[in-house]
Amino acid sequence: MSTSSPDLDAADALAPARAAFALAPELLYFNGNSLGPCTYKTIEHMRTVVEKQWGIEIIRGWNTAGWIDLPLQTGEKLSKILGAASGQSIVCDSTSINLYKLLSGALARHPTRKVVLLERGAFPTDNYIAQGIAKREPRLELREVSARELPEALSDEVAAVVFSHVNYRSGERVDIPAMQRRAAHYDIPVVWDLAHSAGAVPLHLDDWGVEYAVGCGYKFLNGGPGAPGFAYVATRRITSLEPVLQGWFGHQQPFAFDPRYRPEDSIRRLQVGTPPILSMSALDSALDFLNQFELGELWVKSCRLFAHFMQALERTGLDEDFQLLTPRDPEARGSQISLEHPHAHEICRALAARGVIADYREPGVLRFALTPLYMRFQDVDSCVDHLATIMQTENWRRPEFRLREKVT
Repeated sequence: MSTSSPDLDAADALAPARAAFALAPELLYFNGNSLGPCTYKTIEHMRTVVEKQWGIEIIRGWNTAGWIDLPLQTGEKLSKILGAASGQSIVCDSTSINLYKLLSGALARHPTRKVVLLERGAFPTDNYIAQGIAKREPRLELREVSARELPEALSDEVAAVVFSHVNYRSGERVDIPAMQRRAAHYDIPVVWDLAHSAGAVPLHLDDWGVEYAVGCGYKFLNGGPGAPGFAYVATRRITSLEPVLQGWFGHQQPFAFDPRYRPEDSIRRLQVGTPPILSMSALDSALDFLNQFELGELWVKSCRLFAHFMQALERTGLDEDFQLLTPRDPEARGSQISLEHPHAHEICRALAARGVIADYREPGVLRFALTPLYMRFQDVDSCVDHLATIMQTENWRRPEFRLREKVT
């Protein structure tokens, strides 16, 4: 017999963390893998940044408020989350731009190799970036492979690999340590996309032998809409990674206004232009909050939420209506549940009308993020009960639920 959600919530050591978030008590928010909510402390911090730093200090804020160091400072706060030693992480630009920088730089390691392995079914921007690079480097041949095909696809003709740690659509997770060991055998640089794992599953990039990684700040890190991305480069690779976007903030002395570009010898060489202080400040504050917790503790609750969700689906018979895409094995998945249904879009809209914010991805996938800091076990039960009602009454057939918004 499964434990009731009130008992689980009462025994949950993380339950008080929900009060830190600016979430309506009745809201059932399962979309943290697209946009995490903000905390009250971040709201307060942003008021300080706008009213006192920008509002009073104006341009002096670059020195008096330490804006100039914010990309490195925020990157250091990411280190604990990434399982990385100091000096290897920086917050700057977007995930896509950082991927372009790291992949382009990594490809220089083996100028005669031709093959770039890409993830079949990856978040599209990753493969778009690789396609754009290949247009300018005719030697490159792009090959898409699945996670299961990747180990056998590695060889001494492979110039680089771009792969997600957690697939955005299915939630399937790749075994990074095993893949890194195999890639190292052929000296293949791998750029990992951590967008759906940073802040959601425990990461140990240094111990795993990772060389390059990118990710975004607005999903499980709760950095706000359009929060800047991050880049990780292992210490042993930093100075050999030639900046392909040579901007003044990556120069050894940005304010010397040297007409000749000389890249900084640290992770700072990945910077390009002036950092977006307002959005970066929000992410910086969000990381302060997240770093109060151990990711291992969050992951334990995530696994319990997953099991509770699956029990609720089976209790209501919904496991017969939907195809589960996410692996049941905790070691093989991220912190989400993905369900496939031909009318997933309409079902997602019907859930939203009932105050359940889930997520739709083409084609036909309904995603539920499991976010331990603000999700309650009672939220899972309520969500599944709403879903059961929608399916039993076929409420999703209402005409308004067929309408497609600009953002899904």
